[in-house]
Amino acid sequence: MDNLSEALEKLKLASADSTADSTENCLDRLLKALANNNTEASMKIQETGILPLLPTLLNPQSSCTPKVANIIAEMAKNEFMRSPCVDAGLIPPLIQLLSSSDQELLLQTGRALGNICYDSHSLQAQLINMGVIPTLVKLLGVHSHNTALTEMCLIAFGNLAELESSKEQFASTNIAEELVRLFQKQTEHEKKEMIFEVLAPLAENDVIKLQLVEAGLVECLLDVVAQTVDGEREEDVAQLKTASDLMVLLLLGDESMQKLFEGGKGSVFQRVLSWIPSHNHQLQLAGALAIANFARNDGNCIHMVDTGIVQKLLELLDRHVEEGNVTVQHAALSALRNLAIPVVNKSKMLSAGVADVVLKFLQSEMPPVQFKLLGTLRMLIDTQAEAADQLGTNRKLVERLVEWCEAKDHAGVMGESNRLLSALIRHSKSKEVVRTVIQGGGVKHLVTMATSEHMIMQNEALVALGLIAALDLVAAEKDFVGASLVSVLHKLLSDERSAPEIKYNSMILICALMGSEPLHQEVRSLAFIDVVSKLRAHENKTVSHQASLTEQRLTAQS
Repeated sequence: MDNLSEALEKLKLASADSTADSTENCLDRLLKALANNNTEASMKIQETGILPLLPTLLNPQSSCTPKVANIIAEMAKNEFMRSPCVDAGLIPPLIQLLSSSDQELLLQTGRALGNICYDSHSLQAQLINMGVIPTLVKLLGVHSHNTALTEMCLIAFGNLAELESSKEQFASTNIAEELVRLFQKQTEHEKKEMIFEVLAPLAENDVIKLQLVEAGLVECLLDVVAQTVDGEREEDVAQLKTASDLMVLLLLGDESMQKLFEGGKGSVFQRVLSWIPSHNHQLQLAGALAIANFARNDGNCIHMVDTGIVQKLLELLDRHVEEGNVTVQHAALSALRNLAIPVVNKSKMLSAGVADVVLKFLQSEMPPVQFKLLGTLRMLIDTQAEAADQLGTNRKLVERLVEWCEAKDHAGVMGESNRLLSALIRHSKSKEVVRTVIQGGGVKHLVTMATSEHMIMQNEALVALGLIAALDLVAAEKDFVGASLVSVLHKLLSDERSAPEIKYNSMILICALMGSEPLHQEVRSLAFIDVVSKLRAHENKTVSHQASLTEQRLTAQS
């Protein structure tokens, strides 16, 4: 360490008179000390107060500058040295050095900046604000033949791309073209993985998604899939997963998705379709997720149903009733749910037996599968009275729905169960369905649903309860009393925040309940007439008109 102390003292003097030879000698000794014991040497450098002198040594014209940058890079490997490096004002002169044409200097400068800003979002954001991204993208293009520099750029991109503030800057460069060009040249697994690690966070941005598609990334990914699908090596499995996952991510952008769909005739779309019958679970998963992403507008959904995609998905699900791969089940159900949204698709999908296949997963204990199963059935029966009637009289289904209505640990499953229970009644308008729901213990859950924080769920519940009261009030009377339905309706009508639809449907329901003596007594005891009379002045004409009718009914039967 005595040699280091001597070198540091000499460096102080050398930096004052800028003697190149003596400076270089001191720098060599510092690098040697750092190589021998980085932590101890770094502490010594900090103690001697040499750091504030280093910015003056970062001179683009000096032959010593690469070694100064190297010293900074080595010191900044230690977390305790990063703040002192920032405080010494090293970042601005280092960024200026990135415009150099000296490849060794560029490499050491990149290392220094990377190590100083390692794991610090605030410092990385500072680099972004100082315009480092366009500079690094340009470097990648100019020096793509230099492996070390290329890797330095990729590591920097990987770190910076995690910050949302970086995406806009990246989108304004030709990063997509550069990365795709670089990817096409790679043969080694490790190098491809490095590029993948940059592509994944960048592809979360919709503008960059489209740029990557236009730059030809999808073709590269399809090639990777073709090369690795039958591979048994660990790296083949990893590359297959990364490439297919990235493919699905690109389809999350509306423009990039539509460009690849090409009216259902695109070669990419056709290749992705071929993944669904594959024996590889990763490809089945990616294929189903891709279909779910393509099925994000009515035109695409209608085309896909007309060209037989539903059958492929049903065959895939059938293979996984026994095999039970949860991620594939979830993805295939997601695709079917999306495809069932357009009205013209519903009857076609029901005729294809979608409901029957979906019901095979009724015993699943996996909440993600339960959630998608419920959503798929709810989409299928929307406006489909016959299907709603068939499913609504399926006792096993109704019992399972009632069970899931109590799944407090899984709010999504609980909400979808309630919504499907309501939908079965609303779309069938069937006394048999109402009776099945009453016998299955579903009424109390619909009453609870009417108090939901989501207006759409409140309304769906009130309409279903209204139909129950209209179709079989006698059978539902006991459950209505037990669930305090009248009290719930009083709160909804008294609450100024309740939407007009909620007030209207609550009054319709009150009128229907008047046919039951116990419920009628509850209505009278809670002085509903006072609440309703106030609503006659409501700004919504439909509400005020219904308030008048309800008041007349209450007065007549008081």
